Amino acid sequence: MSPRTPTVRRTALALATLAALHGGAALARPDDAAADAGKAKTMEAVSVVASGATRQVQKVAAEDIRAQAPGTSALKVIDELPGVNFQSADPWGAYEWSTQITLHGFDQSRLGFTLDGIPLGNMSYGTTTGLQVSRAISSENIATVELAQGAGALGTAANTNLGGTIQFFSADPDKQAGARISQVIGSDATRRTYVRLDTGALGGWSAYVSYAHGETDKWKGYGNQRYDQLNLKSVFQWDGGRVSLFADGSRRKEYDYMDLSLAGRKALGWDFDYLQPDWDEAVQIANAIDGKGDYPARFAALPPGYPVSDVAYYAGGGLRRDGLAGLSGSFDLGGSATLNLGGYYHGDRGEGQWTTPYQPSSADVPLSMRTTDYGLDRHGATGSLQWTVGGNDIEAGFWSEDATTNQERNYFHLYGPYTGLWNFYDGQTPFLRGFLQHYTSRTTMAYAEDTLHLLDDRLTLNFGAKALGVTNEAEARVPTSAFADGRVRASKGFLPQLGANYRLDEAQELYANYSKNLNAYGFLPFSQSQPAFDSSRRELKPEESQTFELGYRAHGEAFEASADAYYTRFSNRLLAVTPCAAVLTCSNILSNVGSVKSAGVDLALIWKPADGLRWLNTLSYDSAKYQDDYLNGGVVATKGKYVVGIPAWMFTSDLSYAAGAWRVGLDGKYTGRRYITYLNDSKVPGYWLFDAGASYDAGAWSALKDLSLALNVTNLLDKRYFATTGTNGYVASDPQGWNQTLMAGAPRQVFFSVNARF
Repeated sequence: MSPRTPTVRRTALALATLAALHGGAALARPDDAAADAGKAKTMEAVSVVASGATRQVQKVAAEDIRAQAPGTSALKVIDELPGVNFQSADPWGAYEWSTQITLHGFDQSRLGFTLDGIPLGNMSYGTTTGLQVSRAISSENIATVELAQGAGALGTAANTNLGGTIQFFSADPDKQAGARISQVIGSDATRRTYVRLDTGALGGWSAYVSYAHGETDKWKGYGNQRYDQLNLKSVFQWDGGRVSLFADGSRRKEYDYMDLSLAGRKALGWDFDYLQPDWDEAVQIANAIDGKGDYPARFAALPPGYPVSDVAYYAGGGLRRDGLAGLSGSFDLGGSATLNLGGYYHGDRGEGQWTTPYQPSSADVPLSMRTTDYGLDRHGATGSLQWTVGGNDIEAGFWSEDATTNQERNYFHLYGPYTGLWNFYDGQTPFLRGFLQHYTSRTTMAYAEDTLHLLDDRLTLNFGAKALGVTNEAEARVPTSAFADGRVRASKGFLPQLGANYRLDEAQELYANYSKNLNAYGFLPFSQSQPAFDSSRRELKPEESQTFELGYRAHGEAFEASADAYYTRFSNRLLAVTPCAAVLTCSNILSNVGSVKSAGVDLALIWKPADGLRWLNTLSYDSAKYQDDYLNGGVVATKGKYVVGIPAWMFTSDLSYAAGAWRVGLDGKYTGRRYITYLNDSKVPGYWLFDAGASYDAGAWSALKDLSLALNVTNLLDKRYFATTGTNGYVASDPQGWNQTLMAGAPRQVFFSVNARF
C-alpha cells in the first residue's frame, strides 16, 4: 500500500435483522428482462439479449460463476461482458485493495451496486456506506448478476450511480432437503471449504445455511489472506406472496500486496513486495529517511532522484468484520396490485494496519504501527407499489437510509519485528492520535414510472423520474487541521429516465434510452481544511450525468447478438486542487474541474453452432475525454485528454464445450492501454489474459446425489502485467513513472476442486 491511507477496517458487528430488498431497487419493472426480484433469478448462462428492455441490460448466471474456481468474485465473472473492465491483483478478484471495476468511462466510485435490493454503496475500498459483494454473500449462493452498463433501473437503491448499475441476486433454497460441500486446493497453499445445508420445502417454508472458509498464501511476499463467511436465507411463500430473510456474517484478514510504480517495477521486478519479515532492512530504511545512514544497496537500481522512502515499507494489511441482514416481502393486494417492502441493517468494524517509517516508536525503534479504524452502522428501507391500469404498468417506490460512521487514525508502539495481523488494536491506547471523525449520512429517494405497451405490444414506452436527497454531516472529535466540520446536501427533485423499445419481429428489436443521474458528495468535502471547506461549500455542485443509449438486439435458435451505442456527459467533476499559481501559497480545495464526455460502442455475439458448444465474443470501444483545463498550482491542460484508468479498446472471446459429463472452457480478454496521469504522459500497456477450465460430473455415486471434479487455471500463459491502476490515486503528470499507484496481476495459478451433493 504506501502512505496511501492503508486502511481496511473490520468489524465486530451485530448480525441484526432488518432487511433488505428490492422494492424499487430490486423489483423488476416491465422494461427489465428480469423476473420479479422477490423471486430468485435463474438463467442457464450468460445472456446479452434482454428482450423488451428499453436500455442495455445483460446477465450472467450461477452456471457461469460455477465455471470459475470456487470463491471467485462475481465481479470477475461479468468481466466477460461488453464495456466491463474489472481488475484485481489476486486470481479470484477478492483482494479488496486491488479490486476495481469501470463501465463506460466511469470508475467504481460513480457506479451503483445492490444485493437483493440492499444497497452496497459503491463498494470502494474506503467506502463509508457500503461493503464489497464478496463480503456480503458467498459466490456459490448467487443466482444471477444483472448489469446495466449505461442507465440503471430507475428505482435502484444507489446515490452514486452516474454510470451503470450491477445488481446481485441470491439463490433461493432448494426444494429438496440436502447438503453440498466443495473443497478446493491449489497454488500458494490455497485451501477453501464451502458447506451448505438445505431444509427442502416444508409446506411453504424453506431455508439454507452455508459456511465458507478460505485461506491462501500471497503469491509474492510474506503473509496470507483468509476469511470466514456465514450465509443464511429463509423463504416463506403462499398464494398471495412471499417473505424472505437473508443474513450474512463475514470475517476477513488480508496481508497486503505492495503498490508499484512503472520505474520501481523496472528496477526491482514484478515480485517486489513488502519487506516483512526483514525487520533489519525496514529499520535501515526508516533511519535513512531520518538522515541516519544509507538505504540498502539493492535500491541503487532505482533512477537517480527516485524517492526511495516511498518505494518500500515493512508491512501492511487489513481486517474486517461485517454483519448484514435483510427482510423483504412481496404481497398480492388483489387485482393487478403488488406491494413490495423491505428493510436492512449492516454493521462493519475494520482496521487497516501499516508500519510507518515516518513516526518512530522511540529513539531506538524508528517505526510504529499506524492504524486507520472504521465503525459503520447503517439501516434502511425500500418499498414499491406496482399496478396496471389499462395499457399502463405503473410503479412508485422509495428508498431511505441512515448511516453513522467513525474513522480514526492511531499510532501504536512497536518494540521489534512485527509479524502478526490477526488482532485489532482498538482495545489498546495509542501513543498518538491523528484524527477521530464522526460522520452521519441520510438518504431519501422516491420515484415513479409508467410503462406503456402499444401496437399490439410491439412498442414499449417507459418514462419516469426520481427525486434524490442526501445530507452528510461531519464532526471532528479530536482537534485537527486536516479535516473540516460541517454539513453538505446534494439533492435533485427531478431526475428523469425515458426509454423505448420497438420489436421489429419475433427475433429483432431496437431500443433507446435517456437518463439523468446525481452523485451525492459523500464525505469528500470534509477532506479539506476548515477554511477551504467554508469557502468552497457554497460553490460546490454535486456531480451529474446525462446518458443516451441506442441499441439493437437479435436472437435465434443458435445465437444472441446485441449492439449498443452510447453518449454520456458527466458534469461538475470534483477534484481536490491547489487553485493558484505555484509561486503563490494557498490551501488545497475541492473544486469543480469541468466535465467529461464519453462515447462508445459495445458489440456482443453468443453463437451456439452445435449442441453443447457456446462461443461468446464481445468488442468494446470507449472514448472518454476531459472537456476542460483546471488550475492546480498552474494550468493543467487536460482538455481533450483521455480519462485515467479507462481502456479505449477491449475484446473478449470465451469458448466452452459440454459433452456428456465433461465441460471444458477457454476464455481470453484483451485490455487496451490505460493512462495513469491526467495529462496522459504516462500509461500502462495493453495485454491479453487467458483462463482455462475443465470439469467432470460423475453424477450419483454411492450415497452422493452428485459428484463433480474441476480444474481451473488462471492466467494460463503466465503473463506479467499491471492489473489495477490508481490504487494511490492519479497525478497530473508523471512522465518518469514514479507514482506508486499500480498493482501487478497474479501469475499463473492452478486450482483443483471436488464438489459433492448429498
